[in-house]
Amino acid sequence: MTPGELTDHEFSDVARDMRARGEPFAIATVIRTLGATAAKPGAKALLDAEGTILQGWIGGGCVRGALAKATKRAMAEGAPQFISLHPQDLLDEKGIAPGAEVDGVSFARNGCPSKGSMDIFVELILPLPELLVFGDAPVAKSLSRLAAQFQWSIAEGDGDTSVRALSDGETRMIVVATQGKNDLACLKVALNAESSFVAFVGSRRKFATLSEKLIGQGVSQSALSRVQAPAGLSIGAVTPDEIALSILAQLTEVRRRKQRTEADGA
Repeated sequence: MTPGELTDHEFSDVARDMRARGEPFAIATVIRTLGATAAKPGAKALLDAEGTILQGWIGGGCVRGALAKATKRAMAEGAPQFISLHPQDLLDEKGIAPGAEVDGVSFARNGCPSKGSMDIFVELILPLPELLVFGDAPVAKSLSRLAAQFQWSIAEGDGDTSVRALSDGETRMIVVATQGKNDLACLKVALNAESSFVAFVGSRRKFATLSEKLIGQGVSQSALSRVQAPAGLSIGAVTPDEIALSILAQLTEVRRRKQRTEADGA
């Protein structure tokens, strides 16, 4: 597909479909060119996790190999990439070997006869984290409503729910806010589902009582130790909306913890 054939509508349709399927993807944008290049600044392409172009146009085969590698690296590192393609003689002048990274820029060789240079920014688009909320009590409803405003994909569950498996790049956190309605069944479903965090809305005493019953039903102590009970940060919350806010604050802290750890170690 050439730039003239690409429309914003087609591009956004593919991105929306990838979002709906919970699949990570990347958007590559040409930001600078020097010399003769097929693609010009502003050219874009949407790529899947393997670096295959699904929509858009960013140049010929001379570019696609380096772009695929950069996309896979972005997926592995969870971070955007900046790649700079140059003909071999220009890389030699700079004293930079193909594949080297200098000041956050990954250099690659452009083997096209045109011998142009091109800088490309690869932006990583990960699926929204899923928040699975069990229960229909006021806290559960308030949490679902509030979290949707902060870039969470909201799902609802109950004791009969069959929780789908996560695809690559997806994450999930679970809050059991049943508050006396089908607590045991919902906790069992939550503990058996893939997730990075599980919280229970209720007192420590209530959770301890439920834990004893779950252990009697074959649930391990190690599984129960994963559950944050009571859910939420200690902010003196009283109303359902305040309790939901305290839970969302805790979920946000967990969600961003990995990013902060990576930044501190950089």
